[in-house]
Amino acid sequence: MTQSLSIAARLAAVKPSPTIAVTTRAAELKASGKDVIGLGAGEPDFDTPDHIKAAAIEAINKGFTKYTPVGGTNELKDAISAKLKRDNNLTYARNQIVVGVGAKQVIFNAILATVNAGDEVIIPTPYWVSYPDMVYVAEGTPVIVTCSKEDHLKLTPAALEAAITPRTKWLILNSPSNPSGMAYSREELAALGEVLLRHSHVMVMIDDIYEYLVYDGFEFSTLAQVMPALADRILTVNGVSKSYSMTGWRIGYAAGPSWLIAAMSDIQSHSTSNTCSISQAAAVAALNGDHSFLEAWKDSFVHRRNKVCAALNAMDGISCTVPQGAFYLFPDCSALFGRVTPSGARLTNSVDVCAYLLEDALVAAVPGSAFGSEGHFRISYATSEALLDEACVRIARAVGALI
Repeated sequence: MTQSLSIAARLAAVKPSPTIAVTTRAAELKASGKDVIGLGAGEPDFDTPDHIKAAAIEAINKGFTKYTPVGGTNELKDAISAKLKRDNNLTYARNQIVVGVGAKQVIFNAILATVNAGDEVIIPTPYWVSYPDMVYVAEGTPVIVTCSKEDHLKLTPAALEAAITPRTKWLILNSPSNPSGMAYSREELAALGEVLLRHSHVMVMIDDIYEYLVYDGFEFSTLAQVMPALADRILTVNGVSKSYSMTGWRIGYAAGPSWLIAAMSDIQSHSTSNTCSISQAAAVAALNGDHSFLEAWKDSFVHRRNKVCAALNAMDGISCTVPQGAFYLFPDCSALFGRVTPSGARLTNSVDVCAYLLEDALVAAVPGSAFGSEGHFRISYATSEALLDEACVRIARAVGALI
């Protein structure tokens, strides 16, 4: 390829999403007739609740199919404002809220709007796969902070303090976490907030997309709620994809300082413009409507989580901590490294382990290296109990066949 036809240099460090790569390979095997169980995708297996679908149909029938304001309709912004007040005791006006094509676009817009070449963004491990690549596109520098098993894969105040430099622009924090499912307590957030109070140049992006999916009596908190003194430096990101099983509707939102929201809206006005008008109407119904369906969903998730976690912990070489939220397990498979498969291949890392599980056991999982945490793999338990049972049988058989 000649220089005139080459891609931009800023894409040199950007990699395709590993979760999509796993899903693609699983689809190829399925297309060839293989009975693959996919545990790689991060979306609930429940259908979108009927009252939300009805709101979308009503919007279509009423002709609500035109452009809307770039940053979202007033009705949806008001519903988001009411949700933040009701659930998090946070007060935001319309000009402090933006709606995007999923939470991913919202996060991407925030980074593009603020990060200059060489600016640093602190990202604790394990992280959602897209965070570092978004920073690379903005020509920033991801500062990856390794979080240990002893700290339950969560950022500590000491580790945060050590990572901050004069070039730090953001800290990105996801709770409950994709991929670990671990969540930060109110006390843990407050301890991190005390560090941030000492560094007034650092902004914080809080990804709360799994807010409603917490279990075992865990009380969800968000940083702006816990540390109001930091509110003018916090961007609170959320959406309807996970908690309402609306992944395909593509609605995410953020609330934060008006200057940042305006900048994010400006970027969006030159990329996608507004998100789907019909999806926005459905999101209003989701946020304002009945949430009782969540209890049954959560009970199902807890049952699946406990069952799969117990099965994994019964396997020689795999250990799994019970997480507080989301719908993922992030078992430690490092004890399998060095073992040899029936075909003679030696497992040396999480990519090898997941390739073995996919090709030999026909179970699709995502290697921990994709999330910055080698020695683990991620599986989603947001699928049917029958498939999860079969997947555990296959994994156990594959692990048992290692030498």
